Amino acid sequence: MKKLINNPDNVLEDMLQGMLYAHGDYLKRVEGFDVLVRKNSKSEGKVALVSGGGSGHEPAHAGYVGEGMLDAAVCGAVFTSPTPDQVYEAIKAVDNGSGVLLIIKNYTGDIMNFEMAQDMADMEGINVKAVVVNDDVAVEDSLYTAGRRGIAGTVFVHKIVGAKAEEGASLEEVKNVADKVINNVRSMGMALTSCIVPAAGKANFTLAEDEIEIGMGIHGEPGTHREKISTADNISEQLVNKILNDITIENSDEVAVMVNGLSGTPLMELYIVNKKVQEILEEKGIKVHKTFVGEYMTSLEMAGCSVSILKLDDELKGLLGEKADTPAFKVF
Repeated sequence: MKKLINNPDNVLEDMLQGMLYAHGDYLKRVEGFDVLVRKNSKSEGKVALVSGGGSGHEPAHAGYVGEGMLDAAVCGAVFTSPTPDQVYEAIKAVDNGSGVLLIIKNYTGDIMNFEMAQDMADMEGINVKAVVVNDDVAVEDSLYTAGRRGIAGTVFVHKIVGAKAEEGASLEEVKNVADKVINNVRSMGMALTSCIVPAAGKANFTLAEDEIEIGMGIHGEPGTHREKISTADNISEQLVNKILNDITIENSDEVAVMVNGLSGTPLMELYIVNKKVQEILEEKGIKVHKTFVGEYMTSLEMAGCSVSILKLDDELKGLLGEKADTPAFKVF
């Protein structure tokens, strides 16, 4: 195993300290907990947004803490759900009396621990609601999930819901917008290589040199199938067609597109994938309002990518364009 780490047991702590050195103008830490919160986040009347999950998906989720997105990110160990007490401390740290929305990716451990924290907060009189993101169209049930997994489409939820909260919307209104995004976003991924969890010291699955996996999860969960590697166009077509077969997007509808790298894929290759994605949508008469290409929801050093497509209406389009200023996502 070759990694730029010290002790594998201290990876999370070292990373959090490094993030605070780099982004201390955006972030502060809840003392004694693996929770990063937005500086000066307790603006009166604003619904607070909390998300998180296992580490190893950076910049998700702490990279999205800031104006127009999250108020707190709860950082679990690598590929491990954060504990209920960590989530509870995040809720308490950012609540300002207007309520808190939890944005949870659909993994069994995340749901269980976030819901336990929600119950703890409810007993303290904090108004907390939750949404579950399940954008991955690859498989219906998989390791660690009942139903579809939550992957890179979660970033669209953070951005749009964050903008709604900044407007001063109520908790119910913010949750309704979150539900709308979740209902209208779909994603599909593929892997060229596996990744290595530091504590394990070995790849969590293996692929032959000429083999890829279609539909794998961001923790290395199995996808739909393995096949011989082919062209970027062919792979992109598989991903997009699977998405479009799952959601009704009509001719002249508008969408936002995210071509997301899993950390080990050059930006050059992501742009090549994006070229084909755009061509497919153009052929179908689907209008692309906004495109994001880069690393938004990674998987340690895994090579591969995912494509997310969000169907827009006027409200979602407007919120997507609102200001956001975080370490990893900026719209001005």
